[in-house]
Amino acid sequence: MAAAGPGLRYTPKPMESPMLPDPVRLYDQPRAPNPRRVNIVLAEKGVEIPRETVDLMQGGHRASAFLDAVGVSQVPALVLSDGTVLTETQAICRYVEALHPEPNMMGADPLEQAVIEMWQRRVEFGLFLTVAGCFRHSNPHMAVLEHQVPEYGAAMRDRIAGHLEALETRLAGRDWIAADRLTVADITAVVALDFTKVIKYPMPEGMKNLNNWASRMRARPSTTLAKESA
Repeated sequence: MAAAGPGLRYTPKPMESPMLPDPVRLYDQPRAPNPRRVNIVLAEKGVEIPRETVDLMQGGHRASAFLDAVGVSQVPALVLSDGTVLTETQAICRYVEALHPEPNMMGADPLEQAVIEMWQRRVEFGLFLTVAGCFRHSNPHMAVLEHQVPEYGAAMRDRIAGHLEALETRLAGRDWIAADRLTVADITAVVALDFTKVIKYPMPEGMKNLNNWASRMRARPSTTLAKESA
């Protein structure tokens, strides 16, 4: 902020709380990992949004009606009452958090927000995308959605163990990945870990911390409901 000149006094204006548009529709596909992340956040916060399920395997996300409404061929997509469409998982979760701050899942102060965002990105760009890359490039059913490169899928599979070991180390003496409670980092991690079963990747032996954390996560009604809806 520039300093006020001689004889001038800077009087900051009070910030007004804007009226935020309400979510009116969630384009969803509960079998897919990114929509599941959003569904777990909504369940934890007790938020209900009308859903429209998109059949990805039948190309529903590429249909002209969907593209006209959303703009890109991906789910989840959150439509707001003013016509805004949010299409990135983290962006949707952040907006839901702004509307429903409790339970807090993305940080209560700038430092906590930064730490949670750091671990969220580490998990998402690490374990989550590695498992997803393996699945999309090695599962025959995904050929309708992906120009598959089997060598890439195999390379991603080889990297999974390292990401699991990193989480095992992080969870030593901790109940949660990023804070003293459940956060979006835990949600991204458990969705990725559950998806290792789809690619038939066995959990390495000796990962007591990760297994204990996974048991706590899978015992939560939010993860159970989101999984059962798939």
